Amino acid sequence: MAEKYNICLDIGGTKVLGAVFDSKDNIVYRYKKKSAENGASSQNVEEVIISVVDELLKATGIKKSQLNAISAGAPGVIDQGNGIILFTPNLPFRNYDIRTPMEKRFGVPFYIGNDVNVGVLGEYKYGAARGYKNVVGFFVGTGMGGGLILNGSLFTGNQFKAAEYGHMVLEPDGPMCGCGQRGCLESFSSKKGISDYIRQQAARGRQTEMAEHVQNGVFRSKYLKKAIEHNDRVTMEAIERACYYLAIGTGNLINTLSPEVVIYGGGVVEATGDMIRDRVAESVDRYCMPSIRATVELKTAELGDDSNIYGSLAMIHEAEAEKKPAKKGSASAKKTTAAKTTARKASTAKAAAKKTSTAKAAAKKTSAAKTAAKKTSAAKAAAKKTSAAKTTAGKK
Repeated sequence: MAEKYNICLDIGGTKVLGAVFDSKDNIVYRYKKKSAENGASSQNVEEVIISVVDELLKATGIKKSQLNAISAGAPGVIDQGNGIILFTPNLPFRNYDIRTPMEKRFGVPFYIGNDVNVGVLGEYKYGAARGYKNVVGFFVGTGMGGGLILNGSLFTGNQFKAAEYGHMVLEPDGPMCGCGQRGCLESFSSKKGISDYIRQQAARGRQTEMAEHVQNGVFRSKYLKKAIEHNDRVTMEAIERACYYLAIGTGNLINTLSPEVVIYGGGVVEATGDMIRDRVAESVDRYCMPSIRATVELKTAELGDDSNIYGSLAMIHEAEAEKKPAKKGSASAKKTTAAKTTARKASTAKAAAKKTSTAKAAAKKTSAAKTAAKKTSAAKAAAKKTSAAKTTAGKK
């Protein structure tokens, strides 16, 4: 049998990264392409996504018949069950069915999920969170994304909208966030928040090498890395401010969820190494209960840019596992057997109860019949006595 391959995609606001995985989960080829120019339509972006898959097939010589599945992570609110991009902030998708054209074009299953959820899933299956069952993930990029693993499963909440940690309000009178609220974690600790702080300080006349890199929006991570290496004062203040609020957010989630590990990833974390994790660790104890904090580890993500494509691979494997019958002796098989046994016992108990009920009804009828017969016998006896009395009276 010919080897089957999976194609996994990271669909971003500026690029689409694709990777081909062999049957042993090894990456055999990568390809990256700009996702959209300003003013691009959803159709334009869909064409880019399809072209990336086409290029991956062409470069590797893989035929469509050798494909097993395609999977992707994308920013925004994703209806993971139906493959619909409900909303994404940096791409022109609104209630867009991406699954149908992908499956029609390539003839294999297509899966898609929120990029940070998928990224945390990747770290859980292949990266820093391997071996843990309860995981909180913060991904610090242009915005602030979150992902959550509860009891070994990705938790996406009602309509796949859970884990928006970036929009925890930490300062009700704080800076305006892109979501419309004030004082969100994202407004302090993301690239946007860090850029805004640096821009404000530069406007006050303070010198910083980051000034030119934040004039027209957010900085690129490589410039942040250089500024930190040069110990740029304004940049270091912005980082300390970001870590202060990230520590508060982390403490809130530690108290709420009691995870085994908290993972920090995303472009800012990649640019700063373990700095973010270390700064948060220094102060997070002030914002959570000691008894809960004692059982929580803080770790930096391991997969970098690959967290999303590995998470996409994990989505394929999980979908396939749900379709396959459980093997004998496996945990899922034991659960299934236990469930069947419980159901069988319940059925037997119901049948027994029904028999008991029937028997009681029959006994009740029998008792009623006996009572009726007894009454009939008494009536006959009374009638007999009456007849005898009449006969005696007649003789007299």
